[in-house]
Amino acid sequence: MKSSSKAFWVAGVTFLVLISAAAFRSTTSVLYMPIEMEFGWTRVTTSGAVGLNILVYGLTAPFAAVLMGRFGTKRVALLALALIAGGTGLTTVMTQPWQLYLEWGILVGVGTGCLALVFASAVANNWFVKRRGLITGIFSAGYATGQLLFLPAITNVAADQGWRQATLIVSVFCVILIPVFGFVFKDRPTGNQTPYGGSIDDVPARPPITVKANLAAMALAAKHPAFWALALTFFVCGWTTNGLIGAHFIPAAHDHGMPTTMAAGLLAIVGIFDFIGTILSGWLTDRFNSAYLLVAYYGLRGLALFTVPFVLGPTVEPPMIFFIVFYGLDWIATVPPTVELCRRYFGLQNSPLIYGWVFASHMIGAAIASGYAGWIRQFQGDYFIAWITAAVLCLAASVYSLSLRKAPGMAGK
Repeated sequence: MKSSSKAFWVAGVTFLVLISAAAFRSTTSVLYMPIEMEFGWTRVTTSGAVGLNILVYGLTAPFAAVLMGRFGTKRVALLALALIAGGTGLTTVMTQPWQLYLEWGILVGVGTGCLALVFASAVANNWFVKRRGLITGIFSAGYATGQLLFLPAITNVAADQGWRQATLIVSVFCVILIPVFGFVFKDRPTGNQTPYGGSIDDVPARPPITVKANLAAMALAAKHPAFWALALTFFVCGWTTNGLIGAHFIPAAHDHGMPTTMAAGLLAIVGIFDFIGTILSGWLTDRFNSAYLLVAYYGLRGLALFTVPFVLGPTVEPPMIFFIVFYGLDWIATVPPTVELCRRYFGLQNSPLIYGWVFASHMIGAAIASGYAGWIRQFQGDYFIAWITAAVLCLAASVYSLSLRKAPGMAGK
């Protein structure tokens, strides 16, 4: 098999694995209401479990890089798929809130954390020299694809057959994917194989493989202002995507009289435009200064979020369609330029580790937002304050991104 062909086969199964992680992450909001109605649990309880999942997901990511360096990317990814399958499957027999926290929060949180975009970044670094930004964008779009494929199916199954049967869709998909991934995936080029668009010399050395070395790399990066700019802006990214829209858009739309199936359909459409926008962002990242892309993405997202309380309603009107398209294009378009800036500031070898910590900040922001929005809804009766808070944070992140404009190698862009 030619090296370029092998690189794209590896990229293909990596994309499928990212879809499997996204399948769970993009559909929890559909399951809030049926679980709450069956067990009599509050929105604080269910959103708290999702918040724990997001937090564990984010904190696992930097240490997943350590595990992959020591035990191999393939082994860790296979274990992660098993954890997602087991954690989602076990929820079908739960009876207590602590079980939801264990299964959604811990088991699935660790599994999806091992398959975070840190995993995708490592694959892109090892297998691609040319089009690395584009490939990173395609991997980032795995979330959108999972949302697009699974959200309508899970919503319809939950409505027709119950939330347990809907949950099993994710579990079964992960089980099927385990042997496919194990057969096709390879950690890095070896022998006569080379990364796409380069030589074996372009494959980065393995990063530090101990927890101590990982923490030392993070401590060294933390002395650089660029690390905090990347981490804090990505904190806002997580707050305004996974933690808010991803977790609360469907129940918020339901509060305004919109049927759950219609709201889920809108969120799936977000996934379509997210797929387009993230791949386009990867293409732009190969050509323009990533800092200026972040300025634009966060600024436009902030303006879009200001409109949410005013466009939600029982039916889909033109302003809502505009928001869905506009916000979808910008959903996680921030990922390719953020990954590229990690490479520019901290080097190809260390960038997966550093991005792991930046990504942890992203998911901490998402976890806080999930709990915060659930609390606002529980005690204020609506999500208005949550939408405005997110919009203001985006505008602040847009301004802060300007501090990254002088990244090494970006001067000519």
